[in-house]
Amino acid sequence: MPEMLWPPLPLESWQDTRDTLQLYTQIVGKVRLELSPPEPEFAHVTLYLTARGMTTGPMPCSGDRTLQIDFDFIAHRVVLTTSDGGIRSIALAPRSVADFHKEFMTLLGELKITCAITPMPQEVADLTPFHEDTKHASYDAESVHRFWQILKQVDTSLKRHRAPFRGRHTPVHFFWGGFDLAYTRYSGLPATPPPGANMLYRLSMDAQEIYAGFWPGDPRFPEPALASYVYPKPAGIERATIRPSAAFWNEQLGLFILRYDDVRSAPSPADTLKEFFASTYEASAALAGWDRARLE
Repeated sequence: MPEMLWPPLPLESWQDTRDTLQLYTQIVGKVRLELSPPEPEFAHVTLYLTARGMTTGPMPCSGDRTLQIDFDFIAHRVVLTTSDGGIRSIALAPRSVADFHKEFMTLLGELKITCAITPMPQEVADLTPFHEDTKHASYDAESVHRFWQILKQVDTSLKRHRAPFRGRHTPVHFFWGGFDLAYTRYSGLPATPPPGANMLYRLSMDAQEIYAGFWPGDPRFPEPALASYVYPKPAGIERATIRPSAAFWNEQLGLFILRYDDVRSAPSPADTLKEFFASTYEASAALAGWDRARLE
């Protein structure tokens, strides 16, 4: 039977696994944060989609070596490789975050990599340090594989959306804090972070941007969805006409939403995503006064 390209993934069907996997990715992501040269808007901390899962890409480590860490969502392993031939791996299976963290840090030591990461998770409600977290211990391999199947479809759509833009923009990348696959365009002008912003938002919301992405759902919007926003928010954006007709403005979150279930049930999911990304960008850029002739 051919693999379903746009599988269903209701949040309630894998909530425990989703939360555990996010914490696994945060442990790996914090290594990338420590080892990679800093970039604006935290572009140096993200993961990237691969043909089997996600990767940090090569990161400079001790001496002249590089380290790469991969999530393999086909074999369900985390693989650590170094440029001098070192390789270690961890099985992805039901196990606590504390247990995963302990083994992962042990393997870094075996590869002679010194990297002290902050033990607190980020952008989640439960801030139990990784080494103490025995609550999150779920891993349903089928659900994780479905999640990756969706990510790789959205990754392709976002790369097609990204291709023609001439201004500064990000690669398509995965944020382990928000647990979202994202692509952002910048106008080239600075922006003032929101009032009272913490360090994360002060450093990531300091430029005019238009975001497009996907996340699998969380308590704020408990289902998988595509999203788009513009920062700073221009007047009237909530009344903008966007496509497809199923897309809408969510006032609580301050962004445009297109439910994933409306995408997967469309005659052409890829065309539906193309329409959503293009129309939300066009509406946002017009109302924000971006110089589209220069940027495109």
